Amino acid sequence: MSSIFATIPKTAPFSEEDVALLNQVVGPASPIQRAWLAGFLAGVESVQGGEGTVAGAQPAAPAKPAEPITIVFASESGNSEKLASDFAKSARKNGLKPTLIDMADLESANLTAARKLIFIAATWGEGEPPARAVRTYGELMADNAPRLDGVEFGVLALGDTAYAEFCAIGKAIDARLEALGGKRVIDRVDCDLDFAKPAEKWIGDAIKRLAPEDLGRGRVIEVDFGVKPAGLPNTEIVEAEVTDLINLNSSRSDKETFHVALSFDGQAPEYKPGDSLDLYADNDPAYVDELLKLAGLSADAQLRDELIRTRDVTTLSLKTVETYAAQTGHTYVRQLLDAGEAKAWIVDRQLIDLIAEFPTVVTADTLRALTRPLAPRAYSIASSRAEVGDEAHLLISAVRYRTKGRARKGVASNYVAERVKRGGKVRVKLKPNKHFALPATDKDVIMVGPGTGIAPFRAFVQERRATEAKGRNWLFFGDRQYTHDFLYQLEWQDALADGSLAKLDVAFSRDTPEKVYVQHRILERRQELVEWLDNGASFYVCGDAKSMAKDVRAALVSAYADVKSLSPVAAEQAVAQLEKDKRYQTDTY
Repeated sequence: MSSIFATIPKTAPFSEEDVALLNQVVGPASPIQRAWLAGFLAGVESVQGGEGTVAGAQPAAPAKPAEPITIVFASESGNSEKLASDFAKSARKNGLKPTLIDMADLESANLTAARKLIFIAATWGEGEPPARAVRTYGELMADNAPRLDGVEFGVLALGDTAYAEFCAIGKAIDARLEALGGKRVIDRVDCDLDFAKPAEKWIGDAIKRLAPEDLGRGRVIEVDFGVKPAGLPNTEIVEAEVTDLINLNSSRSDKETFHVALSFDGQAPEYKPGDSLDLYADNDPAYVDELLKLAGLSADAQLRDELIRTRDVTTLSLKTVETYAAQTGHTYVRQLLDAGEAKAWIVDRQLIDLIAEFPTVVTADTLRALTRPLAPRAYSIASSRAEVGDEAHLLISAVRYRTKGRARKGVASNYVAERVKRGGKVRVKLKPNKHFALPATDKDVIMVGPGTGIAPFRAFVQERRATEAKGRNWLFFGDRQYTHDFLYQLEWQDALADGSLAKLDVAFSRDTPEKVYVQHRILERRQELVEWLDNGASFYVCGDAKSMAKDVRAALVSAYADVKSLSPVAAEQAVAQLEKDKRYQTDTY
């Protein structure tokens, strides 16, 4: 006798997460269990005032239609998107009907139809919007942006106090919505990297202000932080063993770039090409020891362990300087702030410079107050599970430089380069990225990844090979020197030989008198490149956001202008359309 699984349709008046949970119960239930459940619910309905109301019970008032609310997120790393999802879940439970929109997909003219509006916006780099949100952000700030008279709004801003323009995008959107006639119903909150608690409080407060009068006042608002819907990959912190650690640069290179292979006790995280792993690193003990010595706290072993493992001991922000002045009363630090010179002084400096140049008595609590939680560093996964099985590979370049007479080191990259050994353990967490994903297997892809930006494209090529994708793959790679810095060179040559890579263009900037970068190769190959795009190819860029990604985009605009004889405005519109169609995707840092 065959069993028929009853499933809850997607059109049911529940959220997608609730439908999934209900199907877990109803789907495999036996006929007896389903009959019992139906009877139970019918009984509850009758007691609460449905048809067949028991004597003395009052009929329930007709349910009010949920009030719509628009939630827009501008996200680069995924944090704003996650918070927007949390907001939507809470809104749904409190009499609101949320519409969740990625700012990249938003048509600013449609905002005029919103009556309640929430923006959760991250700031990227030096005060810039997330790459996907640039177009819509520009429209919102333009002179012809639509009026939003009477729209109730609130803004939650995410940022990083290590950057001078902390939460600049959230601040600008907040001011702009007001200037367009919106009515601010909750004050903006600016969140640093440790955003969870202030964001949770802001969401709860915002729901109270925006929920229907009979629901949102005088009651506790539920916020579902930390609840993982069924069917999503595990994003908990897990321990992995380093099974391979290879410097891919030659001994004559001035760089060190490590291929790191990780194995797991059991199944690897369910990552997809384009996803990242958050790596939880320790601080350099030598740096911490010098910091403690300058602070006069070398004897505090507990503090030393805490600073190495859990606190950000390098970041120096304006907020840090203000805290130092308040905690210590240092005259010269206060003068630096009062003169408006602190913002310029902190550039290219770290916390250790502040204590070294303005010494005073520092307590353990003061040092804790000067630091924030040590955040993980995200690295693109450089492998496909379809090819490597229960492993994950990373590509990590050791960051080392000098500023203000002091040697500097990247926290996570040098944790791997200098202190992690083969056979050692590291802590990682999966960071999905649905906005940097492969297209259908019959579509062509063009990948631009200089330096460690090559990492996700190694995963792309492995995945396309393992799944026997029919689409062609074209890779642009760049670095300093062909002989010393050609990362994964043999693998790319093998991929060309077996057909999993159709074309490879390289640019090595130090091998010629005039520096050549990937954007120059794009212009050289512009005719064929535009043909690929006209035939449906997707274009991907991974790597440095500050200059490379902008230069590559400008090169593509120039390619369209030349090949198709377009005006600069029309060529820009052509590339913008690729972005809008999700055929131009970036993963930059």
